[in-house]
Amino acid sequence: MDTNQWLVAGLGNPGPGYAGNRHNIGFMVVDELARRIGSRFTTHRSNALVAEGRSGPDAPRLILAKPATFMNLSGGPVQALLRFYKLDASRLIVVHDELDIPFDTLRLKVGGGNGGHNGIRDIAARAGTPEFTRVRVGIGRPPGRQQAADFVLQNFSGAEREALPSLISDAADAVEQITREGLAPAQLRWHTAR
Repeated sequence: MDTNQWLVAGLGNPGPGYAGNRHNIGFMVVDELARRIGSRFTTHRSNALVAEGRSGPDAPRLILAKPATFMNLSGGPVQALLRFYKLDASRLIVVHDELDIPFDTLRLKVGGGNGGHNGIRDIAARAGTPEFTRVRVGIGRPPGRQQAADFVLQNFSGAEREALPSLISDAADAVEQITREGLAPAQLRWHTAR
């Protein structure tokens, strides 16, 4: 069995109606990673779409996942994939939107609270631990008095869409760096970038 493999779960909501939502940035990042490794997503019995491969001959094997449940129930598919691939939470990277980080900013960490993110809450509950790596992709706070729940389910604004390809690419780079070099070098790069 390949010991150098990682489960990378991008969070979002399934279906074309949600595809461009801020809440779906995790799906967008794993789509980019799948493009890089030349793999397509297929249905997996874990109730997720899964793509597998490497970005190079010596690169770690990436198991990319998009849970086919709604965001709040992401934990079931992630737990099933960890079990299927015989991985523990130390080999899990979750890519998700983060309201408390400015748009176009990345923050990387292991463990901690869920910050009110229901997908992260459910994964921690189902995995039995919050000690997994998070690639937190900043989407910023809603303007004025808009509710956070409404804001995350809206598409990115026109100005944000212009910066989005670069942000998605950066987040994919961060995932690859974590899997190749570890969290600390990735934090050093991405927490001081821009």
